[in-house]
This record gives sequence, C-alpha cells and structure tokens, in this order.
Amino acid sequence: MEASQAFDFFAFGLYPYVAAAVFFIGSLVRFDREQYTWKSDSSQLLRHGQLRLGSNLFHVGVLFLFFGHLVGMLTPHWAYEWLITAGSKQMLAMVSGGIAGIAAFVGITLLLHRRLFDERIRSTSRPADILILMLLWLQLVLGLATIPLSAQHLDGSMMLRLAGWAQRIVTFQPGAVEMLAEASWVFKAHMLLGLTIFLVFPFTRLVHIWSGFAALTYALRPYQVVRTRHSAKG
Repeated sequence: MEASQAFDFFAFGLYPYVAAAVFFIGSLVRFDREQYTWKSDSSQLLRHGQLRLGSNLFHVGVLFLFFGHLVGMLTPHWAYEWLITAGSKQMLAMVSGGIAGIAAFVGITLLLHRRLFDERIRSTSRPADILILMLLWLQLVLGLATIPLSAQHLDGSMMLRLAGWAQRIVTFQPGAVEMLAEASWVFKAHMLLGLTIFLVFPFTRLVHIWSGFAALTYALRPYQVVRTRHSAKG
C-alpha cells in the first residue's frame, strides 16, 4: 500500500470513527464531571462592539451550513431524485451554501479579530478559545474554496461521491475510502478538518451547542397537567 493510500485509509476510513467516539464520549464525560465548565464563556460584558453583528452572522450562517451538510450528505440519492436532479441539487447547494458561508466567514472574522486584537478580551481568553475560532475560520475558507471546484462537476457526480462516502461511513459499509479517489485535496482537507473539529469539540466551549439543542427539546415538551389537591381527591 502506497503512503497516500495508507493516509487516505486512516484519514477517511478510521479517523471518522475515532472523532465520533471522542465527540460523543468526551461530551458525556465532560457533562458528568465538569458541569461548571459547560458554558459558552461569552465576553459580552467586557466589550460588546462587533459581538452582535459577528455573532449573528456566524451563527445564522454556520447553522444553515451544518444542517445543509447533514441533510445533503446523508440523504440517499434515490430519496430525492424524483424531485430534483443531482446537478440541480449541487447548484442549489453551491448558491445557498456560498451565501451562508460568506455570512459565517464575515461573522467569524469579526469575532476572531475581536478576540485577538482587543487586549481586555484576549487577556481573558484561553488558548482553546482562540484555537477553535481559528479552526472554524480555516474550515470556512476551505468550504468556500470547494465552490469553484464543484462548478467543474455541475452534473453532481462529485457531490454524489462525497455523499456516498458519508453514507457508507455512518452505515459501516465497506468501500467508503474508494469513493474519494478522485476528490481534490481541497475537499479532503475540508473533510479532515471538519472531523478534527468534532474531535476537539468536547474540550472547547463548543459544548454549549448541546445546551442549545436541549433548550429546543425543552421548548417542544408537552404541557404538564397540574391538579389541585381538592380536584385530585374529588
């Protein structure tokens, strides 16, 4: 096995499972043992300049990208081919993802600039805070860089290969790595960095995302039936 093939086998055949295991188990352990560190560590009280605009742009953009990737990568082709062609789906993803990606990129650039060049905020920032912002910034750069490459495959063929890799990984099917044989290094770097963000997730402030999903679940809970003691006896 050549060095490049061995690297691909580890990076896209084994590493996804390592990252997923650390992501879920690490999050559970941190919640169980270090609940006082389970927070977003907002710096709004120190200085709110740039925070509102940057945070809103980043969160709106990145949430759209996350769910867009989740649905787009994990939905089998047969489930939507009756409604939209692979090429049209890819064009939709390029346009909508490009808009959301630019919004998220502008937002995180403002947040990173604020974190690095505001002395008060930087002095209270942990290395992990700056590291995760830099990783997310680079991930958005790589994501935007895939758009011109996707434009070279407007038939949707590369999108189907990338989705095929993701679907084979989550369903534990063989042949996942082979799906990426013709993918550009930009796609591979984007995917590898995305897996790395999941890997470091439990050790950063990103764990507050779990609380966001929990809050949504709480808001959608059914009503409680409360009876007075008199009505209960009656």
